[in-house]
Amino acid sequence: MNILRSPVMKLAGALIAASLVAAPALSAEPELLLVIKNHRFEPAEVKVPAGQRVKLVVHNQDSTAEEFESHDLNREKIIPPGAKATLFVGPLKPGRYTFAGEYNEATAKGVVIAE
Repeated sequence: MNILRSPVMKLAGALIAASLVAAPALSAEPELLLVIKNHRFEPAEVKVPAGQRVKLVVHNQDSTAEEFESHDLNREKIIPPGAKATLFVGPLKPGRYTFAGEYNEATAKGVVIAE
């Protein structure tokens, strides 16, 4: 019996091929970049698709640390100067979700709008 033609090997091959095709689709969540510069978030308002998980990449371009904090999104992350942090949010219901830089709350404010 040729092992490559056995039903088990055919099934294994089909499963491997299916996983290679499905893998990119599974990791295709939208990615948004937020920049912290001059103690402000840029952009201060980002729109995301409702009902879908989203990857937020926050790049702190300031010379001091900042803490991304959002009670609405249930996220909190300290970002050292010059560093990037990745946060995953959602899936979100339609609405507005505020966030701020805890160390500079007067200027570092923003909102995620899910629609």
